[in-house]
Amino acid sequence: MKPERSKRTATAPILDLERFLPYRLSVLSNTVSHAIAEMYGERYQLSVTQWRVLAVVGRFPDLSAVEVAERTKMDKVAVSRAVAELIRDGRLDRSTDRKDRRRSVLNLSADGRAAYNEVAPLALACEARLQSVLSNSERASLERILDKLTTAGVAMLLTGEDLGMNPRKVPAKP
Repeated sequence: MKPERSKRTATAPILDLERFLPYRLSVLSNTVSHAIAEMYGERYQLSVTQWRVLAVVGRFPDLSAVEVAERTKMDKVAVSRAVAELIRDGRLDRSTDRKDRRRSVLNLSADGRAAYNEVAPLALACEARLQSVLSNSERASLERILDKLTTAGVAMLLTGEDLGMNPRKVPAKP
């Protein structure tokens, strides 16, 4: 004989995905990234991940692949694969760091710099078109809001806060 299950009186909250901020931010990011990718994808044979790697290395030379992954919050495996493809295609150069011979760093090659110099203005034009629907004060507010949300998200990750579900173990710093 099976024990009777207690009847639930409270229902679980319903996640309205279309109004859920993390989902909406992800959809917006993917939509914009793919719109920009359509502009450069065919001409330069670059994936979204490859472009992001080029963009970060173009802005911050001498980064390691791990540092690129950290800056972009992209999966390390995806970044590693994109880096290997960009090196193979002659768009990135990998060299040994002059200050720390154990560390390899990435820089744009001449072909990578040429692609960056042509794609970056397209990306900026796409951003300007997207922001054109906002007033100056809305743009400033959006900037402040994104900064606050980024800070809050980073703080959640660093403290291991998981909203009371299960305590997360945050690795101890060496």
